[in-house]
Amino acid sequence: MTVEKAVHLLVHGRVQGVGYRAWLASEARRRSLRGWVRNRRDGTVEAEIEGEAGAVAQMIAACRQGPPAASVSAIDTAEIPATRATGFEVRPTT
Repeated sequence: MTVEKAVHLLVHGRVQGVGYRAWLASEARRRSLRGWVRNRRDGTVEAEIEGEAGAVAQMIAACRQGPPAASVSAIDTAEIPATRATGFEVRPTT
């Protein structure tokens, strides 16, 4: 039986204008994760990621690094109820 996990992420640092959203969406899809990612007007990147618990943990670890031009200073994480999302989408800035 697969253990599912869902998390909300708020990524701080130089994470806008460096391809972070597209990178995160690509990495999430590669790991068969579901959810969404978007920029926020305060300069952070926000995401909800759900899927197999080990893949979610690997994704959080990868997010601490991000794409080459990014500089992540912190990630706020919170476990959330799974939404049973399908696919992974890039949402508009909020």
